[in-house]
Amino acid sequence: MSERKICAICAWRANCQKRFNVVTDSMGNVRCPDYSRDLSIKDKDIDEAEKKDRSS
Repeated sequence: MSERKICAICAWRANCQKRFNVVTDSMGNVRCPDYSRDLSIKDKDIDEAEKKDRSS
């Protein structure tokens, strides 16, 4: 699995002022200079959330 960079798993998401202005690629990854991964969110949790979104 490649490293995902999405706003939903960014450590700064609660206080982010750029959330709706960042550039994303075709996979939804953000290109944000302030991005840093929230280490409390595990890969397993991300995978489960993505599967749930796909099945909805």
